[in-house]
Amino acid sequence: MWRSRVVFGVVAAASLGLGVAGSAVARPVGLPPVVSHVPTSEKVVFITVDDGWVHDPAVARTLIEKRVPASLFLLPGATAYDTGYFTRLLDEGRATVENHTVNHPDLTTLDAAGKDAEVCGAGEQLAAAFGREPKLLRPPYWAVNDEVRAAAKACGVKALVTWTYDFTTWTDVPPPTPRLEAGDIVLLHFTPTLAADLDRALGAAKAAGLKPAALMPALRSAGLVP
Repeated sequence: MWRSRVVFGVVAAASLGLGVAGSAVARPVGLPPVVSHVPTSEKVVFITVDDGWVHDPAVARTLIEKRVPASLFLLPGATAYDTGYFTRLLDEGRATVENHTVNHPDLTTLDAAGKDAEVCGAGEQLAAAFGREPKLLRPPYWAVNDEVRAAAKACGVKALVTWTYDFTTWTDVPPPTPRLEAGDIVLLHFTPTLAADLDRALGAAKAAGLKPAALMPALRSAGLVP
């Protein structure tokens, strides 16, 4: 199965280099977009949470009780030891599970087979665990090129989602809180500080007169994904 995906990705990437002469042989293959901000007239922002290693009940309560639409870009290994934590978020809240690769590598450093194993492999594992194959990919470290986009397309990915602002507290002091604007994509991580980081993000959204919204429908409305 992986061989056909790898070949597709290589052909798609190669087709990007075709100029006018090459276009008579093969039309360039459309690749999924890389999105760090969603063009929208709606007063909305998008909450996204990466990895999945820390399963804080307080975070689950906030997401469920406040009905926060959140896109969870998960590593399969981070969900495997406590799948129920995320299943509850899907069943009782407004969360969706999306793809963040298997091992969190810089995808631009991998060959075609490596990209396939990381992206398609994560999609298949998450589909087996949660009953739905993700259609969005967050490339680790924002490491993206056209070969990564081609590999993602071969794995069924409709868009590669990066972020506008990272609200994660990576040191002892939270980062400065930006003023959010409509269409911004907020990045958070399942770390020990997520409960506080999520509260800051929701507070920043409220201060700007914005509400969290589901990401995929907004991408479709903007014409970024079919």
